[in-house]
Amino acid sequence: MKIVILGTSWPYRGGGIATYNERLARQFMAEGHEVEILTFTLQYPDFLFPGKTQYSDEPAPADLKITRVMNSVNPFSWWKTARLLRRINPDVMVVKFWIPLMAPCLGTIARLARRQGIHVVSILDNVIPHEPHFWDKWLIRYFVRSIDHFVAMSDSVKRDCERFLPRTTKARVMLCPHPLYDNFGQPIPQAEAQQQLGLNPDYRYLLFFGFIRDYKGLDLLMHAFADPRLRHYRVKLIVAGEFYNNAEQYAQLEKQLGLEGEIVWHTQFIPNDQVRIYFSAADLIVQPYKTATQSGVTQVAYHFSKPMLVTNVGGLAEIVPHGKVGYVTPVDAKAVADALVDFCSDDNKLRFAQNIETEKKKYAWSRMTEACLAQ
Repeated sequence: MKIVILGTSWPYRGGGIATYNERLARQFMAEGHEVEILTFTLQYPDFLFPGKTQYSDEPAPADLKITRVMNSVNPFSWWKTARLLRRINPDVMVVKFWIPLMAPCLGTIARLARRQGIHVVSILDNVIPHEPHFWDKWLIRYFVRSIDHFVAMSDSVKRDCERFLPRTTKARVMLCPHPLYDNFGQPIPQAEAQQQLGLNPDYRYLLFFGFIRDYKGLDLLMHAFADPRLRHYRVKLIVAGEFYNNAEQYAQLEKQLGLEGEIVWHTQFIPNDQVRIYFSAADLIVQPYKTATQSGVTQVAYHFSKPMLVTNVGGLAEIVPHGKVGYVTPVDAKAVADALVDFCSDDNKLRFAQNIETEKKKYAWSRMTEACLAQ
């Protein structure tokens, strides 16, 4: 079967979307399909991008066919992409949807592809964005009405998608959890990882990983980590990821809470080849999100067999069974602190380890490709 994946890929940085699309392409290829990724010539105009750069400094993936063709804000490029699709003539086109801003571009190309007889499936990261705007519902409605069938990665996203579909639609919404991010290499010994990061091996380490945005709750975590009970344990917090909002507010909060020296700040973009160092060094992965649907960080944690703490928002509790592979808490600093104290007060890492190995088997990439090709 011939498959096109439409969306973010190299030369854009390997954050969640690009990493996902490239890993999905490799799974389709491993199953014997012919795959091409069509990505952007321009993804975000610079004034809309909150980070330092959109572009990767890593070499192009030698094993993937990637063509840059579409500009997210230039409609002429959308028609150009449709003409390229006519030449490629795929059986299926897979579109990753994560933000309403992309709806005009991706939705228009999807409509043009369907006129050519191409079956269009969308994998949904989110339907309703974490940081909403008043115009979102019109853009979302335009996009979802451009698709033949959907794969939602959490039940909350599935319900959100169904709200925007007309009652007469024939489009199906399937549920398939986010697969493991198993493309960051194998774990390395914890002591070696800590040495590479310049960490004191006498401490336990909590890891907050990924782009830092308001909805991810770093401020909530800092309030929890300031709980006096945690000062009785040799534990530090690693914050690893680039700021996508005001960094100064966190510096002020650190001082206000008396956490100077308790937090290890690595606030730059973490390239793919360093991800395994951070996860191998950590004892617990902490995701105190204020809103969420699902998170790729949980699937990186599963790959590296690390217990997790998540808040009970979106689909996170579906992926992290409380008491089995970690903790699910309310969005509340005291509740997060209670869980952190419980983790530090006993060797709960060992208690969770066996359950993690069992639970992670649910998240094979073959399940996702099967869901994408179900027509």
